Amino acid sequence: MIVKDQRHLTDVVLAEMQKTPDPRLREIMVALADHLHQFIRQVKLTEPEFQAALAIINRVGQASNDSHNEAAVMAGSLGVSQLVCLLNNGNMGESETTANLLGPFWRMHVPRVANGGTLLRSPTPGPTLYVRGRVLDRNGAAVAGADIDIWHSSPVGLYEQQDPEQAEMNLRGMFTSDADGRFWFKTVRPAGYPLPVGGPVGDLLRAQNRQHFRPAHMHFMIVKPKFKTLISQVYVDGDPLLNNDPQFGVTRALVGDYVRHDEAAPEDGVEAPWYTLDFDFTIEPGESRLPKPPIK
Repeated sequence: MIVKDQRHLTDVVLAEMQKTPDPRLREIMVALADHLHQFIRQVKLTEPEFQAALAIINRVGQASNDSHNEAAVMAGSLGVSQLVCLLNNGNMGESETTANLLGPFWRMHVPRVANGGTLLRSPTPGPTLYVRGRVLDRNGAAVAGADIDIWHSSPVGLYEQQDPEQAEMNLRGMFTSDADGRFWFKTVRPAGYPLPVGGPVGDLLRAQNRQHFRPAHMHFMIVKPKFKTLISQVYVDGDPLLNNDPQFGVTRALVGDYVRHDEAAPEDGVEAPWYTLDFDFTIEPGESRLPKPPIK
């Protein structure tokens, strides 16, 4: 169809989007085209700005590789990842949830570890942390036989694939909840870490005078048939960046109580101070499926 003017253009595009056979894809594409056109009008986007935006999108792809997902970091930096999470969990956004961001560092096929085991696969200096968790359903009943995939950064703020000093799969492990829904393990207390800022995400944060360090946290993914896969993070209480997370991931429900202990440790070779974390996760009925790994 021949376009008459800029407003007629939007009508033409929306009419074309309406021809999409799949109902859900049609709904998404109509809304996307409509909002994009309205956004361009609202900000009066110039041609140089449009070219710059295309270059940024291209750079997001170029900055991604097997060990880094720039698109995932950018989505978090815009609050998009957290919004999608909150809208799709906690009774579809109506109540508090222990769901949170997947993050850019999750890997598949992590080693299985027996309850009471350790996540350390190479020497990792730092305060010892004992974690005790429970998996519950919405009624507060224990969920047995759930797989709990755990990963976190080291006390120097690096995930294992970022750090040549760490062994493969260090600070990662898969546990199974017992008859009481419990799982427990030993690791080291995680530290906050910087987002990669060598690409478009760094340019955005610098342009907005935003800092690029995430508060310290641990990642959990809980999988059980007939339950929706729960992706979560538990943040360290008292971290100075809880109110200034560049990925907008911190909710009140996910600030854990990492208790410091200065007395003798429960086992030989553990120096004070050491820490404990007790945390309950609530999973909801739904489809059990794994996300696509952001890295290989």
